Amino acid sequence: MATDKQITMPVLGMTCANCVAAVERNTKKVEGVSDAVVNFGTEKVTITYDPTLAKPEQMIERIKKAGYEVPVATLDLPITGMTCANCVATVERALNKKVPGILEASVNFATEKATIKYIPGAVTRADMVAAVERAGYGVVEAASEDELVDAEKLARDAEIADQTRKLWVGVIFTVPLFLLSMGRDFGLLGMWSHAPWVNILFWALATPVQFYTGWDYYVGGYKSLRNKSANMDVLVALGSSVAYFYSIIITAGLLPGHVFFETSAAIITLIKVGKLLEARAKGKTSEAIKALMGLQAKTARVERNGQEIDIPTDQVIVGDVVIVRPGEKIPVDGVVVSGRSAVDESLLTGESLPVDKKTGDAVIGATVNKQGLLKIEATKVGRETALAQIVRLVEQAQGSKAPIQALADKVSAIFVPAVIIIAALTFIIWYAAGFGFTAALVRLVAVLVIACPCALGLATPTAIVVGMGKGASQGILFKNSESLERAHALQAIVLDKTGTITKGEPEVTTINNEQLTMNNSSLSAPNLELLRLAASVERGSEHPLGQAVVRAAQARGLSLSEPAAFEAIAGHGVSAQIDGHTVLLGNLRLMSERGVYLNGMQERGEQLQREAKTATWVAVDGAVQGVIGIADTIKDGSREAVDLMQRQGLQVVMMTGDNQATAQAIAAEAGVERVLAEVLPGDKAANVAKLQTEGLITAMVGDGINDAPALAQADVGIAIGTGADVAIEAASVTLISGDLRGVPKAIKLSRATMATIKQNLFWAFAYNVVLIPVAAGVLAFFPTLPYYLRELHPIAAAFAMAFSSVTVISNSLRLRRAKI
Repeated sequence: MATDKQITMPVLGMTCANCVAAVERNTKKVEGVSDAVVNFGTEKVTITYDPTLAKPEQMIERIKKAGYEVPVATLDLPITGMTCANCVATVERALNKKVPGILEASVNFATEKATIKYIPGAVTRADMVAAVERAGYGVVEAASEDELVDAEKLARDAEIADQTRKLWVGVIFTVPLFLLSMGRDFGLLGMWSHAPWVNILFWALATPVQFYTGWDYYVGGYKSLRNKSANMDVLVALGSSVAYFYSIIITAGLLPGHVFFETSAAIITLIKVGKLLEARAKGKTSEAIKALMGLQAKTARVERNGQEIDIPTDQVIVGDVVIVRPGEKIPVDGVVVSGRSAVDESLLTGESLPVDKKTGDAVIGATVNKQGLLKIEATKVGRETALAQIVRLVEQAQGSKAPIQALADKVSAIFVPAVIIIAALTFIIWYAAGFGFTAALVRLVAVLVIACPCALGLATPTAIVVGMGKGASQGILFKNSESLERAHALQAIVLDKTGTITKGEPEVTTINNEQLTMNNSSLSAPNLELLRLAASVERGSEHPLGQAVVRAAQARGLSLSEPAAFEAIAGHGVSAQIDGHTVLLGNLRLMSERGVYLNGMQERGEQLQREAKTATWVAVDGAVQGVIGIADTIKDGSREAVDLMQRQGLQVVMMTGDNQATAQAIAAEAGVERVLAEVLPGDKAANVAKLQTEGLITAMVGDGINDAPALAQADVGIAIGTGADVAIEAASVTLISGDLRGVPKAIKLSRATMATIKQNLFWAFAYNVVLIPVAAGVLAFFPTLPYYLRELHPIAAAFAMAFSSVTVISNSLRLRRAKI
């Protein structure tokens, strides 16, 4: 068929001729596909299809179901020349409809970037750039990603400089023109008021404004109409041109009447002021992400060939040993191989307290070494570092569209044609009613000029960009705009116990009913000695409980003895000779089997079990001297986080594989009221689904490792990260710091962002719904109202339009100061 198209896409996973046949057969099953031919040598399939019936996404999905893979890539194009929401729609249409191989193109007006999902090999970047340029817009080009950032900034700065220059030309000619025009209207020019040359002077002053300051509107309007759409430029060019060319006709003496040269000039100059303020304000919306990009250290000091040398950070390679002195930024991700220090990670994680680092600990690039000298082995460099991943994730998320934006997009698509029709009807009605050509013309111009599609286009993306940037600065990463929107409506939060509420590793909590914490050194002398003996037995142990005992002793600076005659009793405990004493550590069964005297401590062991703690009995020379309680303790801040979520009106649920008694004990400590206990790892998703069937919009919070199905099942999946783990696939939201208090922060941020979006949309719709009728003259029938409301002048209309979009952006920028 003449309408059929062809697309060639790579296919991975084919190993033989049967695979070729399978790919061809399955692809042909998609309705609208007439032919599919696989080239096994190049591992590509060429598909002939009817674009009205079949989409490339359907073909890819079918190939995946057959067991093969079609690689898909994403890139961002910085776009120049967009002025309103209609421009966004034009660029999206040019990419989505006219370039085969593009699966999805989404344009963000606030960041002025197109995020494009495409099939490698089926389309090139040059094809995309050409499509954008054919639509009448530009693309910032650069040789590398770093250069692209600089080139993009230079292009934006050059655009602002050009607009500023044109604005000043407009001001220089418009101010005297406006003053002279008002002077003549009020009879202040004396005998010159009605001299023919005055109109010619006005014409001369208005012309540079019309065709220099306002030339962008003609160019933008032409490109828009050429693409069979109409944008803001069409309205401004049309409104100012009507006033300008009508005035020329009056000046030439072809018609009697009053000239409106000052109106056409003031319209263009005022709107230019608004667009310039808008451009500068839009730049501020992405300041948070720019700040993140600026965190990267420019140079690194590395050891090579026995010498220390300073090199640009982008020249560091994996395996390099990097030296970081106190006060310096850590240039790349790595592992400490020498030294001890405290590292300030606040700019990435939002955590205010420095984190202690020692040999073997991971560090993140762009964080600040506060105290000691560190030697770090580089493990991730360039685009693989945590900072680069964060920036990339946030930029991709900012480029996505929130569902709430759909209404604004639909209205924007028909907005300008509707306004032109309203303006034409306004002129016809007022002229037919006998109010005269000039009065009807003034109202037509006012309607054209006051209408503002820009505010509609900026209402959602500016708030999304600011909100996500704010989140990134607090260590909260949203996967896309939909996740940010969904989070505000959550009703229930499911918390996985291990690693989310608790630390995920055992810790000594009590010795003989004496409570202790890792920073508490005030244990009684007998209990300190008991801990020393137990740790001496366990000092070489790899068992998690044994390691917990050793850590507790080391934290208190206890000197451990070397064990002799060490014996590991599988499933029960250990024994050894310490300083001439026989020390036995283990469970109650081991004590019974060895005939150890319990010394009346059974009640202590039972109490620990009731508290969901593991009781480790310590016997010395055949008699129990104490019971050590070990538990997976709750994280600092977990109880506070639960309390904050409950105050936000959320139902907090803890899910764990522990038995009911243990689960209830931990839940009580954390302040959680509802518990789902004895849940197998494979049943977590089903339990989330059960909550959803209760009508609850549910979030799942986990570590992203064995919680992936539950995270995916939830309306919002929130993954607790560990600093370097920023891209957890199944999660909608990632908390870099691993602090549970990030969950209520994320929800509060989502609610604040959605409130801002709703305020912006209300303003954008209300502005147009109220002021377009006012410009059309509906208030003229209310004689008690002030004259300036009954007869809205086009200059006042231009002023209102100029500042409408600035109002929306300014409201979005308030999010930067929001407390979360």
